[in-house]
Amino acid sequence: MNKPDFKAKLREVPHQPGVYLMKDRLGSIIYVGKARDLKRRVSSYFMASQQMRASLKTRALIDSIHDFEIHTVRNEEESLLLEGKLIKDYRPRYNVALRDDKRFLLVKIRLADPWPRFSAIRVKKDDGSRYFGPFPHSSALHHTLEWLNRSLGLRVCRPLNPDEGDYRHCNADIIRNCSAPCIGRITREAYLERVEEACRILEGKGRRDLLDQLRAGMETAAEKLDFEKAATLRDVWRNLEKTLTPTRQFSRGRGLPSTVKPTEDLAELGEHLHLAGPPRVMECFDISNVSSNHIVASMVRFTDGRPDNRNYRRYRIRTVEGQDDFASMAEVIRRRYSRILLENSAANPDAAISQESALDIQRRLAREGRAKIVLPDLVIVDGGKGQLGMAVRELNALGLHDLPVIGLAKQREEIFVPGRSEPLLIPHDRGALKLLQRIRDEAHRFANGYNALLYRRRMRESMLDECPGMSPAKKQRLLQKFGSVARIKAASVEDIASLPGISKKSAQDLLDFLLRE
Repeated sequence: MNKPDFKAKLREVPHQPGVYLMKDRLGSIIYVGKARDLKRRVSSYFMASQQMRASLKTRALIDSIHDFEIHTVRNEEESLLLEGKLIKDYRPRYNVALRDDKRFLLVKIRLADPWPRFSAIRVKKDDGSRYFGPFPHSSALHHTLEWLNRSLGLRVCRPLNPDEGDYRHCNADIIRNCSAPCIGRITREAYLERVEEACRILEGKGRRDLLDQLRAGMETAAEKLDFEKAATLRDVWRNLEKTLTPTRQFSRGRGLPSTVKPTEDLAELGEHLHLAGPPRVMECFDISNVSSNHIVASMVRFTDGRPDNRNYRRYRIRTVEGQDDFASMAEVIRRRYSRILLENSAANPDAAISQESALDIQRRLAREGRAKIVLPDLVIVDGGKGQLGMAVRELNALGLHDLPVIGLAKQREEIFVPGRSEPLLIPHDRGALKLLQRIRDEAHRFANGYNALLYRRRMRESMLDECPGMSPAKKQRLLQKFGSVARIKAASVEDIASLPGISKKSAQDLLDFLLRE
């Protein structure tokens, strides 16, 4: 491939927002970027003055560029959405951010619920709900939803059908943030009208009029020297403008190139690993530990090369003292596959006298449609020989000797296979390796997310330890009854004092302390 004349090609790049894809001499995508002005951004890569100031990583990227292509979009928000999609598709080696399978936020509402509420989610499902998005600016979206709920009096509580019992623990009506449909303060028809108004706003209908009203209110407040109100309206206006900027969903088939071809990638991976066929079902395990108090594991499942989110699992490590990734991996492998064997045992009561191996029995049950949980075609552990050795030991102990399992080490993307001393190296531009990287990164994201959740929960619970007169027994009773510090804050003095060993005065002191904090 001859290196093109960049000067001539740059003259054709427009001053428009979009994304650009840098290619090496083999035609592989090595970097994906976005720009508000494509001409200025792409041209900067080939300016000698910019190259002199660039970091070592950027210089290495520039030295590898042999060609580039661009895709224009309508605005900066669309460029962010398209950039994220292409990075996930191509997994360029010079991109660090947006490489996992985490998606942009959507807004969901199920109008068939008794009292519908809006929620921000990442995965769209065929469940009869109404969806809006995706939205590239998550912070602006959350603030916009908060403003919509507050201004229209929509509920934000979690119960599907809240009643008077839930209302007793709610302060939203008191501060006029909710229309209190749970106690009949508003009819369902009137409440649904407010929901429809919020839906029209999220669809962008009347967007310009709404923004003009907010701007006028902001200017009026500023003229009256009510700067606090003006600042609040300014923030609402900015968040709405970011959230409601029209964007398109970018999916395959819109004329954009894609190297993510699940069927071909699976077939190629099966050939590299010498499997009997493409590994249609794969499960990948990862260990995440921040300290010895927070050791968790994740298991993510890909079916036909795509995430199967409903079959993700997360684990808290129970039997390992301290930070020991090898022992932690052994525990989670043992728990996962002993559970599968136990769940499927009811479908094959004659297994004890059968001449088939444990793996053959599971495969037969899957073919016959009698397996409650289907064993994967390939098990992947995040790590090298140590983690792989522990996984093999546990699978052998369960009788699953022939279940394919590999280890994927991060540093050089080496693939370790049982019984083979040297690692297998798949070229970085091959779809088979990119598929393994996607499932490994997704397992890593899922494990870290669970670890962060437990850490935040522990930090909230630790507030109770600082409360005067709090004992371990009282703390345990409080958390058993209410479940979290947030629910304790929302409880009444009488509810807290109903617990053994807690007087009304102690309950009041506890609430005062938590509300101050």
